[in-house]
Amino acid sequence: MSKIDPTLVADTDIIVEHAAHAQKDEAAKSPDNLILAITLFGVVLWGLSVAAFGIPGLYIPALAAVPVIWTMLIVITRG
Repeated sequence: MSKIDPTLVADTDIIVEHAAHAQKDEAAKSPDNLILAITLFGVVLWGLSVAAFGIPGLYIPALAAVPVIWTMLIVITRG
């Protein structure tokens, strides 16, 4: 605090407060890493199906994903 104006906060108080908020933010992590891991896992599985079954392994999963993607687009546009 300042001797001139007691409402002023020292820089160290701000740093301590920021560190406390940073620890709280680490506890509430976003699901970005989980979404990335699931997406990469799906791409790897699709690649393995192409390696195992050839061209049908490429287009049959894409064909099966059409209703899922269609439903997701409808849900997104409805809000």
